[in-house]
Amino acid sequence: MPATNDPVARAPRARATLLMLTALSALAFMDRQILAVLLVPVKAEFGLSDLQAGLVTGLGFALTFGLIGVPLGRVADRHERRRLVAWCRGAGGALAALGAAAGSACMLALTRAGAAVSDGGGAPASLSMIADLYPPHERSRAMSVFTAGATFGSLLALLGGAWLAQHFGWRVTLATIGLASMAAALALRFSVREPQRGRFGAAAAVPPQVPAPAPDAAGEPRGAVRAVWADGVARWLIVAATFALLAGYSFGVWNFAYLMRGHGLSATGAGAVTGLSALGSLVGGIVAGTFTDRLVRRDPRWQMGVPIVGVGIALPAGLAYLAIAPGAVAPAVVLMTVFSFFIAFWIAPTYAALSLVVPPERRAVASAMVMIVGAVGGSGIGPVLTGALSDAFSGRVDGDPLRPALALMLALLLGAAAALAAAMRAYATRLAPVRPAAAESHA
Repeated sequence: MPATNDPVARAPRARATLLMLTALSALAFMDRQILAVLLVPVKAEFGLSDLQAGLVTGLGFALTFGLIGVPLGRVADRHERRRLVAWCRGAGGALAALGAAAGSACMLALTRAGAAVSDGGGAPASLSMIADLYPPHERSRAMSVFTAGATFGSLLALLGGAWLAQHFGWRVTLATIGLASMAAALALRFSVREPQRGRFGAAAAVPPQVPAPAPDAAGEPRGAVRAVWADGVARWLIVAATFALLAGYSFGVWNFAYLMRGHGLSATGAGAVTGLSALGSLVGGIVAGTFTDRLVRRDPRWQMGVPIVGVGIALPAGLAYLAIAPGAVAPAVVLMTVFSFFIAFWIAPTYAALSLVVPPERRAVASAMVMIVGAVGGSGIGPVLTGALSDAFSGRVDGDPLRPALALMLALLLGAAAALAAAMRAYATRLAPVRPAAAESHA
């Protein structure tokens, strides 16, 4: 059925599609983060060190996403995205459910690749669909709703996952999440329509998009990754995401264990505290997307300015949280919530910025490139490096060695802020030729 250009007619359909994509993202991220909640019982059952636990938590996901992220992004840029999302989310859920039958830490690590299948095909294609559902001046807010799904999934893992683990064990928890993902993927396949690709043209205030490279003989564009990386704005955004994801995922994976070890909380107590933190990130991401759409009407540089403000506040708040004395739960909760609120500021505006500077036939690949650095660096290297640092600090520092390990990982946010500033400068340079025309059109 042809897509309608009537904004009144398409608005309910766009919202319904956005909510469905967000729900699938939430379930995928719940599966992705659930081992942060199950870390203590999994370590106990398989007798793992912190370093080994970090390998189980992130290695399978990182390696698989690194291999399939860009190829599936290219599939999303050339074929029907709705079907790709449904198949990948469903297959990811099936692999996640198999984790319930893992008889060893190695087997469990292999099933963690299911989250990579889900996100590798589902997330870039979803972001590409959203860019075709919402015009540029509404895109940051729409993408903030979608990216909030990840935070909501983390909240589900911390609260619902902790409750399931405490009452039924970690195996039942994994099976439940996997089966729910499969059911939601089927619902998407038969209830959502594919939006028209590239339906919104560039507005006057939107910078010129990267020219698409010439197609080869088979009609397939060459050098998709090279074309995205050649754009200065996109390149610096990917670098900023690398630093932010390294810091954010390392903190997210190990903070639950830190609350139990450093502050003596039970699994339920740690789940409640980190659940409040996840709620802060959920609200912060939506606030950032809403503010960005408003502020860019005054100055387009706010597309990167909002993320810079968020990272600049999150870093000192996170370090102050780690400096809180053991047992001082109330101030720790406040600082952790502030950190979580502002650390989410970079996500939606960054993905929206990529959709503005990269042409429609490259959007899924560009998003996949950001997610690969998150998978390999954030989910893969980050938790492993944090575990290795914790093991190295053990016996050499007072208190839990996770504290200095997490502080060093949070310091990487300085790199994210510097890269975002470079992206803003490159963006401003590109905007210079179109600003006078935009000003005349408003006069």
